[in-house]
Amino acid sequence: MSLIYLLEDDKSIRDFVVYALNNSAMEAEEFSKPIDFWNALMNRQPSLLLLDIMLPDEDGLTILKKIRQKPETKNLPVIMLTAKGTEYDKIFGLDSGADDYVSKPFSVMELLSRIKALLRRADSGEQRKEYQVEGIYICPSKHIVKVNGENITLTLKEFELLFLLIENEGTVFTRDQIFNRIWGYGFDGESRTLDVHIRTLRQKLGACGDIIETVRGIGYKIGG
Repeated sequence: MSLIYLLEDDKSIRDFVVYALNNSAMEAEEFSKPIDFWNALMNRQPSLLLLDIMLPDEDGLTILKKIRQKPETKNLPVIMLTAKGTEYDKIFGLDSGADDYVSKPFSVMELLSRIKALLRRADSGEQRKEYQVEGIYICPSKHIVKVNGENITLTLKEFELLFLLIENEGTVFTRDQIFNRIWGYGFDGESRTLDVHIRTLRQKLGACGDIIETVRGIGYKIGG
């Protein structure tokens, strides 16, 4: 059974999220204060963390950065819960290491869909061969990405997106196909999630960022 940690200071949100998780065959532990979360993390690591941005004593982005800096938690799947909906906030959160984000108010069904999709991808343990495309090297089994010989750090979703495109070099993926493959749900016609991930991924790839080609009116590809 998957263990989900929820760090959120709003009790009403904690109550309905925990209820939904428990009724979806998932174990949930809730925390209203960062100190309680850190204490629990020392004893037991969850399968996934739902992390609010606005928290007492320590904000969610600071907590996220600490998680990504610790070897034992650096690959922990994290979904940010935020009342902030601007593109800047989303990009900042993804740049800080979040795998996905859900803007408040959100539907329980959407949240559960994103949690299940992220858990599936995190638990897949892809044991596949190494890939080298131009200056980019990727090893799925070790979760390693190098650009011109230098290691770079990607979020789980960024890694999966890059791997999807490199593994299928020359294939154009539509936005809907990418959403279904990486997020596990269809593109709703309004979400900026994919655009934000592509932008941050290109930035992290630096000089090799333009390897990800935009096929106008269709989607994205690498090579071919």
